[in-house]
Amino acid sequence: MKNSYPIILTPEKKGFTVFIPDFDINTQGDDLTEAIEMARDAIGLMGIDMEDDGKIIPAASSAQNIKHADGEIISLVDVDFAEYRRRNEMKVVKKNCTLPSWLCYEAEKANINFSQALQAALKRELNIADR
Repeated sequence: MKNSYPIILTPEKKGFTVFIPDFDINTQGDDLTEAIEMARDAIGLMGIDMEDDGKIIPAASSAQNIKHADGEIISLVDVDFAEYRRRNEMKVVKKNCTLPSWLCYEAEKANINFSQALQAALKRELNIADR
């Protein structure tokens, strides 16, 4: 399910505090971009936690109905809960792979963990930082 939720950004001395009315939660960021990113992450996390607990994810309020103080910024943050779950799922999956027997022998002799080696190689190949 994908939706766009209103957020209230309050400028601070350094960065922004973010209030997400539909979930009644706060987060923050050192700049506007990080604050919006943190809001998306907080909404995604709350949403999948609610789904896991059998609760209904709140519908998005209209940004026009959000009360805010002077100087605060109202914005919308889009969240795809299914995509958020996929990106943050830590469940492991089993994959089969083939390699030359001589390489398998050398790796086993060196006590190399095949799963760790494959994960490291895939992350390197895909330019993904460790999570």
